Amino acid sequence: MAEESMAELHEDTSLFLLCCLSSKSVLSSPGRYEAIFNFGNSLSDTGNFLLSGALAFPGIKNLPYGETFFHHPTGRCSNGRLMIDFIAEVFGLPFLPPYLAVAKGPPVRTGVNFAVVGATALDPSFFYAQKIGPLLWTNDSLSVQLGWFKNLKKSLCTTKQECDDYFKKSLFLVGEMGGNDYIFPFIFGLSVKQLRAWVPQVVGAIARAIRILIEEGAVDMVVPGQFPVGCSAVFLTLLHSPNKSAYDPSGCLKAYNAFFEYHDNYLKQELQKLREEYSHARIMYADYYGASIPLYRTPKHYGFYGGALRACCGGGGPYNYNNSASCGNPGSTACEDPSAFVDWDGIHLTEAAYHFVSKRLFYGGFTSPPLLS
Repeated sequence: MAEESMAELHEDTSLFLLCCLSSKSVLSSPGRYEAIFNFGNSLSDTGNFLLSGALAFPGIKNLPYGETFFHHPTGRCSNGRLMIDFIAEVFGLPFLPPYLAVAKGPPVRTGVNFAVVGATALDPSFFYAQKIGPLLWTNDSLSVQLGWFKNLKKSLCTTKQECDDYFKKSLFLVGEMGGNDYIFPFIFGLSVKQLRAWVPQVVGAIARAIRILIEEGAVDMVVPGQFPVGCSAVFLTLLHSPNKSAYDPSGCLKAYNAFFEYHDNYLKQELQKLREEYSHARIMYADYYGASIPLYRTPKHYGFYGGALRACCGGGGPYNYNNSASCGNPGSTACEDPSAFVDWDGIHLTEAAYHFVSKRLFYGGFTSPPLLS
């Protein structure tokens, strides 16, 4: 325990030195990128799902979503900003508009967000073949988002040289993707063993997207792994076990967290192959799992006095998650101080938790190679 405490102290001191000293060159890197293009799901959607109707998740249209920073719902699955917003801030760029808001307007030169709540890495046809297609919240999978990017590209540049010059000064984020490919089936009742067999296909879809983007001119890319979803209120509620040995000392479900680590390890191996294949590209792995796991182990140590496992916004129960009264819907209530909680609505994090993870990605060594270097 003493060694663990010393390690935490060392890490906290390092983060303080990196984040809190007055040097602006450490705090941010304005001008490094001229644009950001983001592909993903509810961890980074800034409004596409809302603009498409949000039929599967209508609560996102209502407060308390967006209450903390924007003071109104924006389509973000949190009380405030997401990690993609903090990434834009650190590079001195405006928040990314959702593609569906700008697709028919004048070109946006500072970047666009293609992420959609509920999006999967694999195409919907895969899930329909497995007889679980109706569970999906959207058909706007990764391949659809890539199609949107190709459509947008026509308004951003015309010649190959012009496109290459523009995109080499842009940052591309591919993910987090893949989480929904597993989360929906797990909740439906599929086993860890069954879903381990899907990992090569899910990672393969992510790798294909990276190849396509590099061929289109992308050079700098961030590819995140998974969060420890076995710590989420939705898993702890819907997939709870009567067996105490199923839980780790933090109260998270061990088997599910081990599964998401398995995905991450498979993804890292694939990224290394891509680095060798495209040596001119800078493919960065963002370790969401490693960056966030301290929040679940010792939340109060980092100022999250509401804890990590109970949702701030929800409809009651041991983890304040209730499928029939989820956040934003009748029967749900929100905590007074979301900044004291890690979990926002059962599956997504609060703005404060996303900010914590973002800082560790920027300054704590959880992006490899480093995003700020």
